[in-house]
Amino acid sequence: MSALEQAHRRLLALAERADASRAAQPAWLTGLRQEARERFREQGLPTTRLEEWRYTSLADLARVPFEAVPATAQAVTRRDVEAVAFPVFACSLYVFVDGRYDPRLSALAAGARVHAESLAELLHSAPERLESRLGCLADTKAHPFAALNTACLEDGAALLVPRGAVPDEPLHVVFLSTDSGAPRLRNPRLLVIAEEGSRVRIIQDHVSLGAEPDLTNATSEILVARSAQVDLVLLQREGPETFHVSHVAAHQERDSRFSCHTLCLGGRLVRNDLSVVLADEGAECTLHGLFVAGGEQVVDNHTIVDHAMPHGTSRELYKGILGGRSRGVFRGRVVVRPDAQRTNAEQSNPNLLLSEGAEIDTKPQLEIHADDVKCSHGSSIGQLDEDALFYLRSRGIDAAESRDVLTRGFAHEILDALPVEALADGLDEVLQARLDGLAGQEPGR
Repeated sequence: MSALEQAHRRLLALAERADASRAAQPAWLTGLRQEARERFREQGLPTTRLEEWRYTSLADLARVPFEAVPATAQAVTRRDVEAVAFPVFACSLYVFVDGRYDPRLSALAAGARVHAESLAELLHSAPERLESRLGCLADTKAHPFAALNTACLEDGAALLVPRGAVPDEPLHVVFLSTDSGAPRLRNPRLLVIAEEGSRVRIIQDHVSLGAEPDLTNATSEILVARSAQVDLVLLQREGPETFHVSHVAAHQERDSRFSCHTLCLGGRLVRNDLSVVLADEGAECTLHGLFVAGGEQVVDNHTIVDHAMPHGTSRELYKGILGGRSRGVFRGRVVVRPDAQRTNAEQSNPNLLLSEGAEIDTKPQLEIHADDVKCSHGSSIGQLDEDALFYLRSRGIDAAESRDVLTRGFAHEILDALPVEALADGLDEVLQARLDGLAGQEPGR
């Protein structure tokens, strides 16, 4: 039996034990969990023989004997949260410690007009409110880690934005992993329902306190109703030994707007799967991404934008900055269905390599089944511009600072587009620290 098969058995056993320990639950929820568990059992962990995982090996993950999170929550203070999840905004804060909601650390801003609730509490008190929504978008057939998350589903954030509501402040959802002394499996879950004409900004923030090689296996489902708008920032800045896998599935109705800004600034191995369905006319989506890696890190971003109906618009820009012997992967797929005439889609993936040992595998794709469309895609891989470096040096700026100025400028196109200005300002310091860690890894050193 291979190491990957053994790891699959261990993770499957964790899901089975979690299900056996649960109290009575609605039949639909039992069926949802059991179906997900069977799909995870059948699929196993993905291997590099699969096209979708061709460039990303889970061999290192398979060597770690992950355990379930203890039933007794570890004590965490507001100062602990602020130390790793800065900036904590003067807005609604919703904190989950090791996957479980912590009301002591959470507070909805006055007049937030967003119903933020714990999935565990809803599943206990009013499960009928989730029956037709929870699990309706996450594709457990195609994504084994989403199947594992659903099989282990215990708690998470449920965010309902009522019809016509436009909260002034963003909602900061923090998924915090503690230092539990052993590698743990955590399954964060986020469900967002933006009703007709509403608008909301959400920061989904994954952080950690410890140095264990934990596995964060996150799943998010975003339903964007007619004329609604959801701006999601997916921020991954966990410890350098963390394995992080996420699946975000969004469904857009007529004239809706959805943006997702994925920032990968930590972790040992990071895999993000993002799928968006523009299910009705006039829907628009914007996907931005920034991944910064060094050492032996691996960061893998897979996106799919499905234009199912006419007059849809999508804009996608992912940027990678890689140093050391790190590896980046980007695979972006845009599908235009036969009925999706007048589609306008753009996709771009420029990458910056700061060392000779860094690698990027990039594969932007267009799959077009309609004839009246405007679509483009492209990618580039390069090093810092020598002419720009010479110009800065000629103005009295030393070599190290010149490289830093150009690298930060490359990244700031993504940061400057964030829907929360204060977040962009706060992350500038985080970005600088990450880039400082890559210093000295440029070609020739």
